[in-house]
Amino acid sequence: MRAVVQRVSHASVTVDGEVVGRITEPGLMALVGVTHTDTAEEAARIARKLWTLRILEDERSCSDTGAPLLVVSQFTLYGDARKGRRPTWQAAAPGPVAEPLVDTVVKELRALGAEVATGVFGARMSVALTNEGPFTVILEA
Repeated sequence: MRAVVQRVSHASVTVDGEVVGRITEPGLMALVGVTHTDTAEEAARIARKLWTLRILEDERSCSDTGAPLLVVSQFTLYGDARKGRRPTWQAAAPGPVAEPLVDTVVKELRALGAEVATGVFGARMSVALTNEGPFTVILEA
């Protein structure tokens, strides 16, 4: 499992012209990708890492500040463009495998006390955000 995490001042996800997920205060935006061998335990580990990652202002975490998170599924994080000009998606898990694991990340975050907004799995989404810093890190489980 892989997550690209950005510190944001605000972020939103729109599907078919409707905002489906939004955070309106400083927090984290996490794009989450799943590969074939990922497990629920790895999803829980990524959730805990997102909740405690000290990348907010003054080296604080969402758990320290109660900052919100926006979690969006992103199969393209497992795209491979090393050969040719067209990426392959073979390392990305199919929807029936990936969707429950992304849901597990969200459920685990909420169980930890996080305020979590989400996109819509498998939908064509427009993501808008203001990256603070800019500050972006990649997590691997």
